[in-house]
Amino acid sequence: MKKFLLGAVAASVLAFSGNAMANFVAGQDYQVVAKPVKVEKPGRIEVREFFWYGCGHCFALEPHMQGWLKKLPKDVRFVRTPAAMNPLWEQAARAYYVSEALGVRQKAHLQLFHDIHDKQRPILEQAQLAKFYTRYGIPEAKFNSTYKSFPITSKIAQAKNLAAQYQLSGVPAVTVNGKYIVQGNDAKVIQVVNYLIEKERKAK
Repeated sequence: MKKFLLGAVAASVLAFSGNAMANFVAGQDYQVVAKPVKVEKPGRIEVREFFWYGCGHCFALEPHMQGWLKKLPKDVRFVRTPAAMNPLWEQAARAYYVSEALGVRQKAHLQLFHDIHDKQRPILEQAQLAKFYTRYGIPEAKFNSTYKSFPITSKIAQAKNLAAQYQLSGVPAVTVNGKYIVQGNDAKVIQVVNYLIEKERKAK
């Protein structure tokens, strides 16, 4: 885990240094959303990451996102959205929202990625996820009742709706201000996101 996080810092430095001279092209480095999606808090530039815990590309992108988040500009609002685009993905998406609702998301997020991909543990379905979160003091019964609750179901519906509005076919996908989609799993994603953030600043 320590190596994972140290890599994030190095990737972040690389991304920020490379971004200064970059000039990216629509349709090649990023996609323009045909019908812009309304952001939750107008006035701030929204960056939204769609992911699935079982996705290897999402795991590869995560260190770069973590490095970028350490230097998040004040005019940028970051939102993480677990993709629930099929029944298997929905189980992990519900688990993410449960961890958020019960206050353990920050502690558990990277560890769950690490357990699935580095330790090769199959923690993708409800029963396995319930056991995983017991290490953070959440009884399985509490996890399961929250997992099926109306607030979590509402968040899942919203996540599905957003993915549909963006017409996403896979993850990871990072959207910028409801207008652009950046896909990939390396430092270039951060460079393109920074480029689009600056583009939105200039458009104000």
